[in-house]
Amino acid sequence: MNAAPADQIRLLDLQAIDSKLDQLAHRRRSLPEHAEIDKATADHTALKDLVVAAQAQQGDTARELTKAEQDVEQVRARAARNQQRLDSGAITSPKDLENLQHEIGSLAKRQGDLEEVVLEIMERLETAQTRVTELSARLEHSTVVLTEAEGRRDAAFAEIDAEAEKVKRDRETVAAVIPADLLKTYTKLREQQGGVGAARLYQRRCEGCRTEFSITELNAIKAEPADKVVRCENCSRILVRTADSGV
Repeated sequence: MNAAPADQIRLLDLQAIDSKLDQLAHRRRSLPEHAEIDKATADHTALKDLVVAAQAQQGDTARELTKAEQDVEQVRARAARNQQRLDSGAITSPKDLENLQHEIGSLAKRQGDLEEVVLEIMERLETAQTRVTELSARLEHSTVVLTEAEGRRDAAFAEIDAEAEKVKRDRETVAAVIPADLLKTYTKLREQQGGVGAARLYQRRCEGCRTEFSITELNAIKAEPADKVVRCENCSRILVRTADSGV
């Protein structure tokens, strides 16, 4: 392939622009905010699960308390009815009176036991409520942390993307004046060679793969016409000759 020396040199300008775009893309992918967001998201998700579990426990305990309080109320109501019967004097049989008094005593003990249960459940409910409050506060804080990290990432994205857009416009200007066949070869090599399709021959060295050429190899390159598109024998990239090439 042949191309005017000026067009070959323009490949170096294009390569510099493409390398800049690659750097910007790498910078966009490697922002420290990505790791922050990943951690903040994981923390937020874990806290959300803990809040849901704590709220479920709180709800279960609240229902348990309601049931226990109903049990106390039932025993209290029954004891009140029995006491009313006892106080009314309607029961005259000694045995019936004894049975009724015995039942009233049993109900009083039962009520006391149930009230102890209620107190124990109330303590557990208070603990569950406190945990929900604490976890909810931590979840709210994690939301703020995540939102702030996403905000910093988005601001960095905007800055990088704005710079990339400017560089892309510069690329279009340079690429527009490079012959289509030369540009196609460069693009293909760039895809194959890790983002570098053209490299300068500088003081006997390929700046693409850092290979230093022997005198014999340099003489062979030097013997090629100025418009010959030379390729590095080691990395296959387009080797662009300049005034500093030493040939």
